[in-house]
Amino acid sequence: MSSDQADTTETMEETEPNTTQGDAEAVDKEDSAPETSKSKAPRRRAGWRVVAAKELSDHLLSGRFVVLMAVLGIATAASVFAASGGIREVAPNAEGITALFLKLFTVTAEPVPFPLIVFMGFLAPLLGIMFGFDAVNGERSQGTLPRLLAQPLHRDEVILGKFVAGLAVITIMLTCLILFVSGIGIFRLGVVPTPSEISRLLIWLLFAIIYVAFWQALATLASVTARRAATSAFIPVGVWLVLTLFGSFIFGAIATLFSSGGGSPAEQLASARTEQIVSQISPITLFQTGSTVLLDPEVRSTGLLTLEQVDRAIVTELDVTQSLLVVWPQMVTLLAMTALLFALAYVFFVRQEVRA
Repeated sequence: MSSDQADTTETMEETEPNTTQGDAEAVDKEDSAPETSKSKAPRRRAGWRVVAAKELSDHLLSGRFVVLMAVLGIATAASVFAASGGIREVAPNAEGITALFLKLFTVTAEPVPFPLIVFMGFLAPLLGIMFGFDAVNGERSQGTLPRLLAQPLHRDEVILGKFVAGLAVITIMLTCLILFVSGIGIFRLGVVPTPSEISRLLIWLLFAIIYVAFWQALATLASVTARRAATSAFIPVGVWLVLTLFGSFIFGAIATLFSSGGGSPAEQLASARTEQIVSQISPITLFQTGSTVLLDPEVRSTGLLTLEQVDRAIVTELDVTQSLLVVWPQMVTLLAMTALLFALAYVFFVRQEVRA
C-alpha cells in the first residue's frame, strides 16, 4: 500500500467518529424538539374553574340575583336607618359609649322590631337556598346534565364548580351589604370605624359567609337527592322555617325529656343549660350567638351565667382576639356541619347514575 493510500485511510477513519457523533447530536435535537414544544404548550384550565366561571356569570345576570339584592337591601336599609336614628337620639346623653359604630348592627329602634344581626340570621339563609336548590336537578330537568358530563370534565369538578360559583355570589352580596351599612352609618352618625371595629366586621363577614354556605350545602344536597327542583327547594326551606319558628319550643321539649322536672333553682338551671346545649345543633343559634359576641365587645360569654358569676365578673371589654377565642367553637361547629353536608352531596353525585 502506498503512503498516499495509507494517509487517505487514516483520514477516513478519523472523520467517521465525528460523523457518527454529529448524527447522534442531530437525533438528540430532534428528540428534544417535541419535549420543548410540549413544555411550551398551554396547560388545560381546571374543569371546576370553567364550570364556576360559567355559573358565576349566569348567577350575576339572573333575575334571582336582582330580587335577592333588592329584598336584602330594603331590609338592611330599614334596620340601619332605624338603628342610626335611635343612636343619634341617645348620643348626647351617652358619653364614652364604646363600639359606637358596631351598634348599627346590634341595636334597633322603632318602627323596626329587630336589629340587623337578627335580620341577617333570618333572611341570609335564603341566599344559600336560592343558589343551591337547583344546582343539579335543574340541569337534569332541562336535559343538559348528560351533555355536561359528556364534556372532558370529571363529576367532582361539576359539583365543585357549581358550589364555588354560588359561594362567590354570596360573598359578593354580603360584602356589598356590609359596605352599604357602613356607608349609611358614616353618613348618618359621622363616625368612622376604628381598626378594631373593622377587624370585627371582617371576622363577622367570614362567619356570615360560612353560615350561608351551610344552607347552600343543604340545598345542594337536596338538589342531588331530589329529582325535582320544587322538592329540593321545599326541603331546606322547611328546615329553615322549623328552626326559625319552632326551634325554641323543640329544644325546650328535648331538654325537658332529659331533666328531672324539679322546681328547685339548681334543677331549673340544669334544664336551661341542657336546652342551651341542645340548641347548638341549630345553625341559626350558632350564628346569632357568635354574631353577638363578635359585634359587641362587652359580651364575655356565650353560656348561662348565674348572678354570683355576674357579680364577681370584672367589667371590661374584650379585644378582637379574646372575642374570637370565645366564639371559635361556634365557628368551627358551623364550618364542620357545612363540610359534612357538602361531602354528602359530593359522594351522592359522584355515585349517581345519569342517563341521557
